[in-house]
Amino acid sequence: MTDTTAPRTVVVLAGGLSHERDVSLRSGRRVADSLISRGHRVTMREPDSTLLASLAAQSPDLVWPALHGASGEDGSLRALLDAQGLAYVGSEAAAAQLAWHKPTAKVLVARAGYQTPESITLPRETFRELGATQVLEGVLQHLGTPVVVKPAMGGSAQGVTVVTEAGDLPRAVVDAYTYGETALIERKVFGTEVSIGVIDTGSGPFALPAVEIVPRSGVYSFEARYSAGETQFFTPARLDDSVAEVASEAALAIHQTLGLRHLSRIDLIIDSEGTPWFLEANVLPGLTETSLVPQGILAAGLDLGAVYEAIGEVAIRDAR
Repeated sequence: MTDTTAPRTVVVLAGGLSHERDVSLRSGRRVADSLISRGHRVTMREPDSTLLASLAAQSPDLVWPALHGASGEDGSLRALLDAQGLAYVGSEAAAAQLAWHKPTAKVLVARAGYQTPESITLPRETFRELGATQVLEGVLQHLGTPVVVKPAMGGSAQGVTVVTEAGDLPRAVVDAYTYGETALIERKVFGTEVSIGVIDTGSGPFALPAVEIVPRSGVYSFEARYSAGETQFFTPARLDDSVAEVASEAALAIHQTLGLRHLSRIDLIIDSEGTPWFLEANVLPGLTETSLVPQGILAAGLDLGAVYEAIGEVAIRDAR
């Protein structure tokens, strides 16, 4: 990791209007505190109509977006930061846009030769135009049950439902539409659920130890993610060494396939044969006290503040 020669001025963006506002604020505070502990001058602010003018006037060394949801992850903010010539942490706009749209990410990952659960993408307009009953009958005939229904764009498991009974599918699809215009219905794969952070601290991206996720309820829901004690984590994951290596290699390759940079989180299911199945990529993973990437960093024997500092230095270097 790179040693910082002088304190940096850093603006951490957090909050916003998305459904993940509270998570964003917690992530942003943790990042800010970590960088402050390393001697940097950090301010936190919310995105609003004065943001771009404020950044232009302040011209910080680095912007660290901690905005979960569309405002921070769909690529639009990143394109505006690029237009202003500002250094920022995270993937560039085009890559963020591709990864943010789960069906697109699945296609790209499958074309690269990795397994991902079979799925059907269902826009709300199609759901209405072709008739809910007929559409869902076709989905069930093709995918069967159980399936996982989720918004095609979104995070923190909001709007996600595991459907084991056919009669529960309509409600699950409607719930997914609460969080976006398109639902992704995916055949459920059984196995060990893991999440692998990929970070770049100056010598290229590398995979952190896999975090195994065992929610008490059996479903890694929003509550299970952000309520202490609702999920048991094993870091590193309880995988055979050879399986863990395959999963890490897959996570790193998927990060690169999607064109991501600086940090990401790749979510996988490891089946009984040891095959990793790609679920989704997170271009702006949560960095709260219960989040998975920080757990991976600590499991690797690294200091959070030093890692965040080093990632910031890579972002500044890339902007140059």
